[in-house]
Amino acid sequence: MPMTKVEYKHTHIAAKKKLGQNFLLDRNIPKKIVRESGIQPGDRVLEIGPGFGALSTAILETIPAFTAIEKDRELAQFIREEHPQIELIEGDFLKVPLEPLAAGGKLAVLGNIPYSITSPILFRLLDNRHLVASATLMMQHEVAQRIAAVPGTKEYGILAVQMQAFCDVKYLFKVGRAVFKPRPEVDSAVIRMVPKAADPVEDSEGFRLFVRRVFHQRRKTLLNNLKEYYDTSNVPETTLKLRAEALKVGELIELFGMLRVVERGDAD
Repeated sequence: MPMTKVEYKHTHIAAKKKLGQNFLLDRNIPKKIVRESGIQPGDRVLEIGPGFGALSTAILETIPAFTAIEKDRELAQFIREEHPQIELIEGDFLKVPLEPLAAGGKLAVLGNIPYSITSPILFRLLDNRHLVASATLMMQHEVAQRIAAVPGTKEYGILAVQMQAFCDVKYLFKVGRAVFKPRPEVDSAVIRMVPKAADPVEDSEGFRLFVRRVFHQRRKTLLNNLKEYYDTSNVPETTLKLRAEALKVGELIELFGMLRVVERGDAD
């Protein structure tokens, strides 16, 4: 498949399909993302995948210098030349250590993140939530809907519960596909996530496993999804007859607290 070339300030760089690159052409959208992020001078800002710097330019209007991580070698060089005030790390966001970047504080993360690795990026941020003040991200519209979903909807599931349990999530606005080059096949949306001051559960890994299990077969009742893995004797029968999608995030956290793990010889 031929690569699409984007011309920007006399620079020709091909958008690489394997990296999920779609470059934003409308300059008003990055400004809106920055406004909605709430970043202020003095904040430690980290941008994921600056690309041609549309969002970077908008950030620089508020923050005179910040850090960005770019995996693509050509784009990394472009950003170094075009925006020398940005501390550009050439590497994979999923592998770059975030602790040194936070420098004892917390990061305000912004980015137009590739569709192909949206979930790994979200879970990397979730795993490092103690280092994150906020994350304002543009992603595939469908994924944004799933993250911000409410109980009783088809979008409500593992992603919504795992993110909303540990972060306050806000769906901000939709971004049509026509403002990108190459033009993607789907629309985008921007969301903002702010990690909660304290985790609602002590065993966050256990909770994430519980969420995967409880939504594993959506049409089954809570009892049928949980009985193989947990002692449910402390849970009211009326609750066990429900499906996971009927419970709010707080109710699922409460349910998790009532369960005791059944020791099993095999791993899940």
